[in-house]
Amino acid sequence: MFSAETLTAFVVAAFIMVAIPGPTVLFTIGRAMALGRFGGFLSIIGTAVGSLVLVVAVALGVGTVIAQSVVLFTVVKVLGAGYLVFLGIQAIRHRKDAAGAVTGAPHRRSGPRLLVEGFVVGLTNPKSIAFFLAILPQFVSLHGGSVPLQLFVLGAIVVSIGVTCDAVWVLLASAARDWFARSPRRLEAMGGVGGGLMIALGVVLLVWNEKPASA
Repeated sequence: MFSAETLTAFVVAAFIMVAIPGPTVLFTIGRAMALGRFGGFLSIIGTAVGSLVLVVAVALGVGTVIAQSVVLFTVVKVLGAGYLVFLGIQAIRHRKDAAGAVTGAPHRRSGPRLLVEGFVVGLTNPKSIAFFLAILPQFVSLHGGSVPLQLFVLGAIVVSIGVTCDAVWVLLASAARDWFARSPRRLEAMGGVGGGLMIALGVVLLVWNEKPASA
């Protein structure tokens, strides 16, 4: 399906793009800082599933329709940014829950809820839409078999690289959180910082005016 040279070039390009901190990275860092390693990893799984849905949409041509419609792309971008701001506000409002976990108070955030929240963020990430539509088609060969299948395979590779990189960020962020956890008050502050990070990210995405190139 792909030549060794093409696949190598794509992996290098994908790693460079994914390694640069973006919405998903900042989101998972914020979650790990606010909720710990467990919350960070569940957020990674959720965003990965959301990203895979985008990959399928691009492979089937649905993403191209969104990319060519300013209105639809703007709606996706605003919904995603607004949801991040909402999650950030919730993290700040419930920052005492993280501190309470240290002293034995029950945790209020369920695993399924964290997965769903991550899924929504991954699905509405405008950077992912732009990346999948602008980069994936550049490595597709019209003579290399099914084009939708090629797009899906390339997109899955990007998501896999993203999960790996995000996991490293979560481990680093959760390690810092563990250090702050020695004091519940400091951990409470860390939860507020994580929420503020998500709010700032939502605002940045809201004013980000770049429109993806169509395939």
